[in-house]
Amino acid sequence: MAEIAEPQKELNPALHEEHVSPWKEAWKSFRKNKIALIGLFIVLFFVILAIAAPLIAPQGINEQNLAKRLQAPSSEHWFGTDDFGRDILSRIIHGARISLWVGFFAVIGSAVAGSLLGIVAGYYGRWVDTIISRIFDIMLAFPSILLAIAVVAALGPSLRNALIAIAIINIPNFGRLVRSRVLSVKQEEYVMAAKAIGMKDNRILLHHILPNSMAPIIVQGTLAIATAIIEAAALGFLGLGAQAPQPEWGKMLADARTFMLQAPWTMIFPGLAIMLTVLGFNLMGDGLRDALDPKMKN
Repeated sequence: MAEIAEPQKELNPALHEEHVSPWKEAWKSFRKNKIALIGLFIVLFFVILAIAAPLIAPQGINEQNLAKRLQAPSSEHWFGTDDFGRDILSRIIHGARISLWVGFFAVIGSAVAGSLLGIVAGYYGRWVDTIISRIFDIMLAFPSILLAIAVVAALGPSLRNALIAIAIINIPNFGRLVRSRVLSVKQEEYVMAAKAIGMKDNRILLHHILPNSMAPIIVQGTLAIATAIIEAAALGFLGLGAQAPQPEWGKMLADARTFMLQAPWTMIFPGLAIMLTVLGFNLMGDGLRDALDPKMKN
């Protein structure tokens, strides 16, 4: 029998091939996308900047020197100084911490809440789906920034409340995405088989539905971080987010608008920081979508 089995292995080389994980396959596909890698490097740059801010920043974020207020970029102050004589580069480096913190935690909160609601709506259907879907429709009927302003106005202006508002307004995006995914996945044979053998709903949701819905959640989450950073900057610009003297990029833009013509660098560099961070997450999100979505693969 051993002599007979040996030639069969040679005739079927696929039997010797090691099973490749879908995530490893997605990573290989992602690495081939040069634009996505550029986005990843931009994101990693700002993450490292945020983590090492106390070591990298040349000066303290609140060190004032009125004798050097509104100085142009120089060897002493690479990005110039603001109206209080504070080093703009140091404040932008520390501002990366605030923007990324708001972006990550707001999206984590909205992804968890939205995914749970979407899974429940898609799996159980009927009146549960109707109620949750109508709530999503009502929330999406309002422009996101206006809804965020309303939430912050009700809770009070602060960075924490801005984070809560951004998390709330992004819940419907994750909820509808996951709901549509669950409606498709729950018709698969392995889910039907799990129901047939009497597996409980919570085990089906955790072991079958959720793992097979992670790819779109990851892609949406990456793109949502970029949106959350813009929304946090908008709320900071309006005075509803981070409060002085926090070096939040949107707040820095608001403080610099009075000196836009006199000292344009006070607005240019915070604006570039926002633009590059958002660009990095968008490029990386597009690359993840191409790598994780089977429809995008040749």
